[in-house]
Amino acid sequence: MKKSIVPEEFQHYFDDWHFSPVIDADGTVYLSGVTAARKDKPISKHPEEQFHDAFYKLGVYLNAAGLSYEHILEMTTFHIDLKKHIDVFSKVKDEYIKAPYPAWSAIGVSEFIPENALVEMRIVAKR
Repeated sequence: MKKSIVPEEFQHYFDDWHFSPVIDADGTVYLSGVTAARKDKPISKHPEEQFHDAFYKLGVYLNAAGLSYEHILEMTTFHIDLKKHIDVFSKVKDEYIKAPYPAWSAIGVSEFIPENALVEMRIVAKR
């Protein structure tokens, strides 16, 4: 059985793009790609600030599901200019994600829907 979870501040994703930011399937929680895009703040062109904003949004998604960063089992991160930004991204990630660390794959890509986005994170978490 699956349940759609939509944080109030991101209801427009469900309404406009027809996807669930979070799906809970019997205690395993799947998050749609998380970028720094928000209605209340433009995406920062400064990589470190943008990565903090993306992890803030990830926290909102997790919180809506009754979870936190330590519940993350797997991260797949997609990056514009992966090699250029991976050190800064890793530094920011380590402020939110603590041991025992989740499985993680980082993949370089050419573009995202939100303009100026440098990263998109796909997350699997478990209660």
